[in-house]
Amino acid sequence: MSGLAAYSTSGGEAFQFWVLGTVAVIGALCTVFMRRAVHSALCLAGTMIILAVFYLANGAYFLGVVQIVVYTGAIMMLFLFVVMLVGVTAADSLKETIKGQRWLALLCGLGFGILLIGGIGNASLSEFSGIGEANAGGNVEGLAALLFTKYVFAFEITGALLITAAVGAMVLTHRERTERAMTQRELAEQRVREGRYLPPLPAPGVYARHNAVDIAGLLPDGTPSDLSVSKTLRDRGQVRDVSQEAINDLRAMEQRAEERLERKAIDPPTFKRAEEASK
Repeated sequence: MSGLAAYSTSGGEAFQFWVLGTVAVIGALCTVFMRRAVHSALCLAGTMIILAVFYLANGAYFLGVVQIVVYTGAIMMLFLFVVMLVGVTAADSLKETIKGQRWLALLCGLGFGILLIGGIGNASLSEFSGIGEANAGGNVEGLAALLFTKYVFAFEITGALLITAAVGAMVLTHRERTERAMTQRELAEQRVREGRYLPPLPAPGVYARHNAVDIAGLLPDGTPSDLSVSKTLRDRGQVRDVSQEAINDLRAMEQRAEERLERKAIDPPTFKRAEEASK
């Protein structure tokens, strides 16, 4: 009966597999086909959480907790915050800094797919142990025994690969300064020689109505100043409209609010001198 139970699946397990498996596949596809990197990261985080649920449902409690704490809670959230702060857009992925890297990545992905399909096709399972036998001495103890005895070589190779990737990322992002940094006086003299904008840049915001960095300041003639907003925001298209029509709409909305609240202008109090008040 125990061997038959190992090969059988209950209705609840089948329902859980088909529902969560479908959501996981949809999340994986959205990770690949989403236009924004932030949305792709969120979809990947959802897929990892579903994988953790599968681990917990199958009795692999250690892997389930590690999947949530390490991968979803630490690595993916760090990646998500970095993407949100840096502001990676869909247009950035179209800029190919190294020629031929897309074809090389496609070739590597195709080779990995062939190896994966070949490995799965040649895999064979003659005997099924089941969760009870695998976790006979405890889930964490059984996993540790496999990692540090049978699969210790693969485990060490994986650790060395991750360390190499981390060191390579630091080397690629670190830039050695090859020339002396210019002083403030030298920078000012360079601006004068090149005839660039010499005074301080105008502050963003439309008078006292807004002070956000994504709203351009107005010039005396009422036109917005491009110098008052960051070039990065202009390239992303995240500068809010400050046209005369938008200002008129805001002024009309404020007037309607004043009429609704029945606000009236209060004259400033006039103070008399003490000697005049005593007369």
